[in-house]
Amino acid sequence: MGAKISNVTAIECLDSRGNPTVWATVVLDDGVTGSAMVPSGASTGEHEAHELRDGDKNRYLGRGVQQAVKNIRERIAPAVKGMDATDFKAVDHKLIEIDGTENKDNFGANAILGVSLACAHAGANFRKVPLFEHLGNGTRLPIPLANIINGGAHADNSLDFQEFMIVPHSFQSFSDAIRATTEIFHCLKNELHRQNYSTGIGDEGGFAPNFKSLSEALDFLLKSIESAGYKPGEQVSIALDVASSEFYDREAGCYTLKKSSGESLYSSDLITLYKEWCAKYPIVSIEDGLDENDWKGWKEMTERLGSKVQLVGDDLFVTNPKRLQKGIDEKVGNSILIKLNQIGTMSETLDTIRLASDNSYTSVISHRSGETEDSTIADLAVGLATGQIKTGSVCRGERTAKYNRLLWIENYLGSKASISNPF
Repeated sequence: MGAKISNVTAIECLDSRGNPTVWATVVLDDGVTGSAMVPSGASTGEHEAHELRDGDKNRYLGRGVQQAVKNIRERIAPAVKGMDATDFKAVDHKLIEIDGTENKDNFGANAILGVSLACAHAGANFRKVPLFEHLGNGTRLPIPLANIINGGAHADNSLDFQEFMIVPHSFQSFSDAIRATTEIFHCLKNELHRQNYSTGIGDEGGFAPNFKSLSEALDFLLKSIESAGYKPGEQVSIALDVASSEFYDREAGCYTLKKSSGESLYSSDLITLYKEWCAKYPIVSIEDGLDENDWKGWKEMTERLGSKVQLVGDDLFVTNPKRLQKGIDEKVGNSILIKLNQIGTMSETLDTIRLASDNSYTSVISHRSGETEDSTIADLAVGLATGQIKTGSVCRGERTAKYNRLLWIENYLGSKASISNPF
């Protein structure tokens, strides 16, 4: 009896884009269970761990995950049976060992991650502690980087850049920060409506109108912050996820803004644009400002902007300690986006966060565009005290599930809860 794993099972469930994903459950000898649902990205880096899809066009247009579910039930479950669920690192090591591939091509990262996360939940439930306490001893709530204007691969509109975010960084509590975010979100909606722009939303719950230019989206953010009664730069700033790999032309070696101006820019030109914007707008963070393989451009961007702006590698680092170490060695970027399904296990994710921290890189915990009501990343952000989280707008239940979990954690911690300005 106790924390020993007696069974692991899984089913197909749906993510927020209506695509199938994996829902895994770990059952312990004493009947305690832990479950987790796996997210899926739309804007994915080529170096991410392998997401296994069935490819059967007669089911879910080829996007089914029955094989991943089968791998959990028939191949993973027997291998981890009898292991101690409270030692999720040992379970993760076993999962990596039996898969036997660099990118989890055998079982699929979605199968492996589902079991890894479910095991962590089962261990926390066995210990009768919240997941964040099981993962670490952090008590610091994260600053939300809330994506309230969607573009790029997340919206069918005129914005090449993927996310225009607001960062409420100067508040005394998470609850105050998320309240300010919500107020700004509604002021943005009112302003869009007043100027006859669409208030339809994109994949991550942000508004997705056809702006006349990229800078117009920034102007709307500034006006909305002010309309809500806050001071841009002092209380609330701006963050961007450019997702530039989505519009990088590798043959031409330039970035083509196909959805907006049609203009083509070389790395130095794009960096100059960021520098001009940072002088005009209170931008504190730029994610994936250049392509995932443009290491030379990233180095230039870091030299020109890194002392003043958080430069976050998402497609560049893909939550992979080997790629992060390369960035550290070459002095590229100063921050890493953390996505559990990019690497495929909880323990590898924790190792990557610690590597970043040990080298003075910040870590931004992140959702994916294809999400579920699973709120694991909220606990991860608090347990590891990363200080920042991206989980979309304050609209759509799969996004607010994470914010609501953070509100619950803040209340649970009471006077122990803290929040600090990383900018």
